[in-house]
Amino acid sequence: MRLLSHLRTLSSTPLLPHKEEPSTLLPSLPPTRVISYRLRRRHIALLFIGTVSLGLTAIQLVTSVFSTAQVDEYRYQNLPSPLAADEAFVNITSIQRTIIEESLSKIAVARHSPWVLGPPTRRFRENLRSDKKYVTSWYGAGWNNDVITMMNLIYLAKITERIPIIPTFTPSWHIGGDAPGIAFGEIFDVPRFIEEAGVELLEWKDVKDPRSEEVEELGCWSVWQAVQKEEDRPRDSDAPKWLDLDIAYTKAPEWIKMLPDNEHDKGASFWSLARLAYPHDRHLNLRGDVRPSPLHGAVINPDDHLLCYDYLYYVGSHQWFEYEYEYGPAWRYVGRYLRWTEGIETLAAQYVNHALGLTAGHPVPPYITVHVRHGDFGEWCWDAERPEDCFAPLSAVARRVQEVHDEILEGHGIDIPMKHVIMTSDETDEAWWDEVASYGWKRINHTGQRTTERYTRWHPLVIDSAIQSNGLGFVGTDRSTFSVLSRRRVLDWQGGSTRTVLWGKKGADDH
Repeated sequence: MRLLSHLRTLSSTPLLPHKEEPSTLLPSLPPTRVISYRLRRRHIALLFIGTVSLGLTAIQLVTSVFSTAQVDEYRYQNLPSPLAADEAFVNITSIQRTIIEESLSKIAVARHSPWVLGPPTRRFRENLRSDKKYVTSWYGAGWNNDVITMMNLIYLAKITERIPIIPTFTPSWHIGGDAPGIAFGEIFDVPRFIEEAGVELLEWKDVKDPRSEEVEELGCWSVWQAVQKEEDRPRDSDAPKWLDLDIAYTKAPEWIKMLPDNEHDKGASFWSLARLAYPHDRHLNLRGDVRPSPLHGAVINPDDHLLCYDYLYYVGSHQWFEYEYEYGPAWRYVGRYLRWTEGIETLAAQYVNHALGLTAGHPVPPYITVHVRHGDFGEWCWDAERPEDCFAPLSAVARRVQEVHDEILEGHGIDIPMKHVIMTSDETDEAWWDEVASYGWKRINHTGQRTTERYTRWHPLVIDSAIQSNGLGFVGTDRSTFSVLSRRRVLDWQGGSTRTVLWGKKGADDH
């Protein structure tokens, strides 16, 4: 966007001072010599060819930028700008500027996903292709759980041969409900995922114009109502509201539930949900029990062109949460290909080097990360006789760190010093952090680094997650999905070593 702005202002910016110097496009001629008609034509042709060549070179540069970077207003501070070549445009003539500006306009119009009809439209239906089918779902928990939900959606799309449409992440209590959202593609490298996973993927911002206030009705299946008895309503989410979607929900059939007779199990299976993606089973299960949409009171069946489910967190193939296991299909075929954007990777490297006392551009050395989750986990300490017995002591964590260190030394021949162990945690007790420092471990201090002020409220979570995934070793917290995904990333991306610390009662990790 800086480049577009720069080009727009060039027309009102004076060119460099004029000098009586030979043109770089024309051969030098005596000032008094009369140029013949044929020679003038030759010079004009040379000027035209040179102008077009420069214009095409600039267009190729811009096209390259557009193809490798997200065209969003969002920019990371203190990062090398992908548009640092603005200086190349300083000496462009007015003719060249016109050529480039017109080409940029065409590029901006033409640059849209091949899986929609064109750029984002006011109404999503106007942009869906008739020869494709789509599927979407919504968020309903903390950020890391929402990431898992989208992985499940993408895997379900894969096995039903549909194109998933991913909504912008909506804020939860973890970062404050009044925070702005952040696009899926601002965190995850979507073009790389599409190429490596072989999965077609859209974001909602590619389909419907985020500025549109057009309210649209949509029929969806409610998985949540079918798998649990606690609430007789669909799972609530802000995502449809942000998209101005007025949704009428139909309760999914109870046979989607993985363990029908277990009231404590909330899981559905991928293939039972997949049945609803096909005409025969969809038709058999349209029983007229539609919950009218909240705004228009629309009573419409679940859509076939854009298949929709309210909540897909509690979904698996054999059991509802399989990210702990190597066979988990949503991780194997989706999650392991969801890499961080280049911007997030750069920030993670800068934060690691800062924590280790290295310069920002220094090569990141091998390191081990620890994730200790406390916070709301204290509410799950039913087996602890005393509150202080709930969480594992740092001595137990240190034992697991040493095991990871020794395994890396044996398997990789790398002796990672304890000063290259990085702790990430939601703990706020400074006395606890002083004990962390006594082990020689380093801390990612987002308050001190003013991460939220410099970037967004999302970035402390995202940067920590990226830092954890890029270590050669990882020690996580049992029952934390944040730890679960970081563990999987270290194992599959780095070929590293991991451990999980148990908690909940005194001595829980004594094994």
